[in-house]
Amino acid sequence: MLTNLSIQNYALIDDVNVSFTDGFTTITGETGAGKSILLGGLSLVLGKRADLTSLKNQAQKCIIEADFDVSKYNLKAFFDTNDLDYEDSTILRREILPSGKSRAFVNDSPVNLEVLKRLGEQLVDVHSQHQTLQLTENDFQMRVVDALAENQEALINYKIQLQAYKVASKNLSELIEFQANSNKEHDYNSFLLKELQTAQLREGMQEELEQEYEQLNNVEQIMEQLASGHQLLNDEQMGVLGRLADLKRAFQNLAEYGDRYDSLNDRIQSIYIEMDDIAGELEHLKDGVEANPSRLETVNGQLQTLYDLQKKHQVASVKELMAIQDQLAKRVDAVENIESKIQEQQLELEKKTKAVQVLAERLRDSRNAVIPKLKSMLQENLYALGMPSATFKIEINPSETFKANGKDDLVFLFSANKGSAYGELKKVASGGELSRIMLTIKSILARYEQLPTMMFDEIDTGVSGEISNRMGEIMKEMSETMQVFSITHLPQVASKGAQQFKVYKEENLVGTTTQMKRLSEEERIQELAEMLGGKTISESALAHAKQLLQ
Repeated sequence: MLTNLSIQNYALIDDVNVSFTDGFTTITGETGAGKSILLGGLSLVLGKRADLTSLKNQAQKCIIEADFDVSKYNLKAFFDTNDLDYEDSTILRREILPSGKSRAFVNDSPVNLEVLKRLGEQLVDVHSQHQTLQLTENDFQMRVVDALAENQEALINYKIQLQAYKVASKNLSELIEFQANSNKEHDYNSFLLKELQTAQLREGMQEELEQEYEQLNNVEQIMEQLASGHQLLNDEQMGVLGRLADLKRAFQNLAEYGDRYDSLNDRIQSIYIEMDDIAGELEHLKDGVEANPSRLETVNGQLQTLYDLQKKHQVASVKELMAIQDQLAKRVDAVENIESKIQEQQLELEKKTKAVQVLAERLRDSRNAVIPKLKSMLQENLYALGMPSATFKIEINPSETFKANGKDDLVFLFSANKGSAYGELKKVASGGELSRIMLTIKSILARYEQLPTMMFDEIDTGVSGEISNRMGEIMKEMSETMQVFSITHLPQVASKGAQQFKVYKEENLVGTTTQMKRLSEEERIQELAEMLGGKTISESALAHAKQLLQ
């Protein structure tokens, strides 16, 4: 509920700060005193767009703050989703800068206007005689039926099953579409896959083949270099090994003359052993190398195949070709097994369809069960509000498709006068009739739902004293379970409030400002008497005002 409202530098308001309690609050004041300004300021902090004309002083920023007790609204999930700090006492703030820019905050965290608006919709429902479009919307009408049927839990279960049905339906459509598109490409993909499989791809094969090709293609030069190296090492007269052997023997004799010679001898011994090992390996390599034109041709062919495949698929490695091969294998396999997958998904969809159908039928049964009660409640309340002949024709008909709230079409027709044809609310109900119907429906909803703070803006315009008295009673009854505000010109409604505020203008040397204050008991009597009889207050008006308050 709204606990405090602070408005600075907005329209005719310099600085207004008022606190509210729960229950029914009425707001009165002369025409032009600024009641609509107050409502405009509240609308800004609830997410309405603003412009520079909102600023009273164009050189200063406008600041509007609204404090709410949100402990009963189950809004923690909303705060978590939007990364906001949750507090039972939540503050919404809106700033409009002289530059024209606007900033919004929730508990001092900056938010965009859309988040502020969505939160505001869950905190305050502002309703005026000209804001009755919601009443004519089919979803809102169905919400009223579901409230009476206590379908909240059933709707949650239905929506869970509906989501599962939609997923199954989407999966089946995607499989069928995939089959239609893939059949055209299947033969080509199969050909590409077979081409890659024939190449027997494996990691590292290209490097191995290229190395082998270089060896086979240069076999004569390799043989010549190996032979030359072998001769240099093993020549009887000038071979490196022979000369090293002489050096080794010479230094073996010096080793006994000191550590320095012994260390040098060890190094010469190591060199000799290493060179002898190299000589053996050269011998082995020389004997193993031979020309193999047939193998050279095979290797060259394999490399050319790899190069051609890489060019064809626009890649630069065997690893990338292997990845493409895996993708093609999956595509080919998917097409070859698509029929069985489609059949499986069709069975899954049938299962989900039956589950959601059962829940949709339960919703329909519960809705049909409460329609007589809803019609009776509407007609009884409207009778008391000066519409004695108002009747409704409400029907639930099965729909062809699943909807967000079931599989039903709602027929919600209205006739204001006896013998008049039934028609849609937006076509046959006047503005005043719509206001009274909306008030009646909101009062019914208040018994079954946790509604946000309700703000009625002159919903009682154009009605008689007796009817306005009943409208005030309805709003007072609603306030037993929720916070209700009514901006009114009628003393019969104003007197029903647990607290009453007056909006008024003050003039000074600088200009005119709008003020707002809570009225004491005596001030309420004076205000009501003035509303009853004008500026000149008579004794009878005062007596009538006291009677209204009692």
